[in-house]
Amino acid sequence: MPNRAAVSADQAISFGPFRLVPSQQLLLEDGKPVRLGSRALDILIALAERPNELVSKDELIARVWPDTFVEEGNLRVHIATLRRALGDGQAGYVANIPGRGYCFVAPVSLSVDQEPPAPPAAATTRAYDLPAPPTRMLGRDDIVNSLISQLPQRRFITLVGPGGIGKTTVALAAADRSTASYRDGVRFVDLAPLTDPLLVPSALAFVLGLAIRSDNPIPGLVAFLRDKKMLLVLDSCEHVIDAAASLAEQVLRGAPGVHMLTTSREALRAQGERVQRLGPLGVPAVSAGLTAAEAMTYPAVQLFVERATESLDTFELTDADARVVADICRRLDGIALAIELAAGRVDAFGVRGLAARLDDRFRLLTHGRRTALPRHQTLSATLDWSYEHLPESERVVLRRLAVFAGGFTLDAAQAITAITDIAAGDIADHVANLVAKSLITADVGNAVVHYRLLETTRVYGLGKLKEVGESELFARRHAEYFRDLFERAETEWETRPATEWLTAYGRQIDNVRTALDWAFSPGGDTELGVALTIAAVPLWRLLSLMEECRSRAQRALDSLGPQARSGTRQAMKLLTALGAALRYDRTSGTEIETAWTNVLAIAEHLDDADYQLRAISGLRTIRLTDGNLREVLALARRFKEVAARATDPRDVLVGDRMIGFALYLLGEQADARRHIETMLRRYVTSVHRLHIIRFGYDQRVIGHNTLASILWLQGFPDQAVRIAERNIEDALSLDHELSLCNALGQCACRIALLVGDLAAAERYVAMLLEHSARHSLPAWHASGRCFDGILRIKQGDVGGGLNVLRTGLDELSETRFETRYLAFLAQLAEASSRAREIASGRAAIDQALEQCHRNEELWYLPELLRIKGEILLREGASDAAAAAEAQFLQSLDWARRQEVLSWELRAATSLARLWRSQGRLGDARDQLASVYGKFTEGFETADLRTAKQLLDELAHGASRRD
Repeated sequence: MPNRAAVSADQAISFGPFRLVPSQQLLLEDGKPVRLGSRALDILIALAERPNELVSKDELIARVWPDTFVEEGNLRVHIATLRRALGDGQAGYVANIPGRGYCFVAPVSLSVDQEPPAPPAAATTRAYDLPAPPTRMLGRDDIVNSLISQLPQRRFITLVGPGGIGKTTVALAAADRSTASYRDGVRFVDLAPLTDPLLVPSALAFVLGLAIRSDNPIPGLVAFLRDKKMLLVLDSCEHVIDAAASLAEQVLRGAPGVHMLTTSREALRAQGERVQRLGPLGVPAVSAGLTAAEAMTYPAVQLFVERATESLDTFELTDADARVVADICRRLDGIALAIELAAGRVDAFGVRGLAARLDDRFRLLTHGRRTALPRHQTLSATLDWSYEHLPESERVVLRRLAVFAGGFTLDAAQAITAITDIAAGDIADHVANLVAKSLITADVGNAVVHYRLLETTRVYGLGKLKEVGESELFARRHAEYFRDLFERAETEWETRPATEWLTAYGRQIDNVRTALDWAFSPGGDTELGVALTIAAVPLWRLLSLMEECRSRAQRALDSLGPQARSGTRQAMKLLTALGAALRYDRTSGTEIETAWTNVLAIAEHLDDADYQLRAISGLRTIRLTDGNLREVLALARRFKEVAARATDPRDVLVGDRMIGFALYLLGEQADARRHIETMLRRYVTSVHRLHIIRFGYDQRVIGHNTLASILWLQGFPDQAVRIAERNIEDALSLDHELSLCNALGQCACRIALLVGDLAAAERYVAMLLEHSARHSLPAWHASGRCFDGILRIKQGDVGGGLNVLRTGLDELSETRFETRYLAFLAQLAEASSRAREIASGRAAIDQALEQCHRNEELWYLPELLRIKGEILLREGASDAAAAAEAQFLQSLDWARRQEVLSWELRAATSLARLWRSQGRLGDARDQLASVYGKFTEGFETADLRTAKQLLDELAHGASRRD
């Protein structure tokens, strides 16, 4: 390992993509010089000469600042600069040893320096007049490369984006990488300090080293540049935009070898200009399972980690904090400056404390780099810079537009912001100007243009709105507008295709939330809030935001007086929304039943058949949840009777589906299939998705769930698989999470496991867990955990799978879905006994059988009896074989009575194994062959392959005996 004494004058130190030449005070990255101050370079040399060795703070200070007293803070500043230049973030080169010093931790190698001498510093400064970039560039290589490739053809490009987005950093990187293309160098002109537009030509002349000898310096500038091959970078043109545009036009017209790269918050609108917009840094999408490694693939998170490490040497992004950091970056809109400022406060608040304080971001983010421009030292100053250079009318419009959360259309902007001082007809021009100045973004990808303020700009605008005393006025106008909008939308969902409805209204969810928050605030208007809550219910239902629907409906109900809650249409609609949403919560069944009972009473009083059907459906779900299947069947038949009086003829078919599902659970598969197939044959899905809003799910999707399960039971596994696969495709196309989770949890996961397709099961289980977690659906998430446990067991991880399955069952029991619980409990019993946890398995199967008989969940009885027989064999009692045989024979009997061939095959297989062990090979073969021979498909599924293998073994054994 090299040490300081071992590095000779002609040697270089290499690490990663870097090559350090101490004798030349030169650092190269992939062969290109890295801009680094002399102090930071001295620190790097001191550390790299002694790799993996602690170098104390005192040693570093003494070497870098000999015979000079400096504060330790100076060392930290230069260490931060060094780390930034090296890209030293999550896994780096320089490690901090708290309280002691620093250590260079990367592997190094020594080699003889073969690099040519570095050019003299003075010559470099004159030829390539670029300041060091304010930060290391992250996530911008594509746009930098695009600028480099375009400049030779376009000659004049303006990089446009909001304040703090990183325009200067990108422009400097593009200029730095282009130096070899310009014989006469690159010049950087910072226009930000100028307050007088007339000084713009003088600023360029100063950088070029030209004396100003006339009132109009531009002719002299053009004459000087006429034969030059040079790149000029004009930075921060927005506040002197006309002067910058004029200068650019005249220089480019008179100097054909000169290219121009400018940065501004709006286009210069100059002749020959090409505009390149700079968007935010990439941030991770919302994901429940985001890891630190995954988060670090996004430049916004990389930037946060680098700056946090500079602020706190010991900072390291963990999996536990990855989602929090990603959320911070999203809430800061991927704006580089805002992320830098936020990360710089990690030392004071920690990651989670920072996230909690982010709503007060303008007070929080006040400590920028000391070397940054004044307008970039705080987030507020950055926006002040833009705001103060707006005409007064645009300031007024900008701050009023801040009441919109998420986005708005031009119609909405005109309706809300235009009052006596601003004409509605002028709003379009003001919005266009604010878009041009990068204060508003425009999404032009749809028929209707949608606009949006970046969240940092919006928070700033709300502050300005409060300063002028207009917050309450425009919050009310905003809430009134969206109440009116969604009352129209509520009528449209009965006549407008659902996808079109969601396209028009779905993106307004954030505005609805903001309007409701204001309406129910102390200074708001609860009557307005109640009306908007009712109107927004279809939106929450179609977006599967059931927890939000529940909390909003409850809040609106709580605001009603006792009389209004007891018999009004408003109360009926709110109680309907509440009852539907509580189904996915862990709320007691009594509370849900009370809600639906009240809905039914009001609906009958108002003679409203539609809401009677909704209430009956809700009450049926409660009985289904607690396992009262005879009452489920009775309510399904009552639903069909009321549906005959309803206006939608398909409601009768929904009743058929409900009846079919109840019969399926009761073990009456032939009648169940008849009802389900009748429904599916006649039911035409409405493009309006009325039944999703009224009954929670797409009716064809859940009808196919039941049909696939029945077909598997009846011995048609291939048909069941095809229906399950197609059903997932249909559910995905609906873009409705509840229907998708139902298709996964009630059908696809189960069918894949039943047929032994573990690859498909793994895919479906992952989907169910992801979607149910993302949309806060605890019952479906618990089901997903149970399926995951079963999958792991089948993959060979019995111990791990049992733990996951037990956890899932505990969670599922809290949701009170008894009908889902039974099959999972049976799987737990069988797996426990196979793992030699015989007593646990016996207890679980007895519990499952007790529930089966109590609730008449007879569809699973043949399998429960078979599993109990297997457990009895494993218990090994003296009469185990006889007891097990009795269970297997009962299983066969029930399977034949229900005409469920798949359960019959499993029972016959278990019985054949038992008889083989007793030497009854002929009986075993005849029994199993008689069942196996009834199948016409599914011969590659797990159960049939197992049965075929056993038949072959029995035939071979019989032939050997003969």
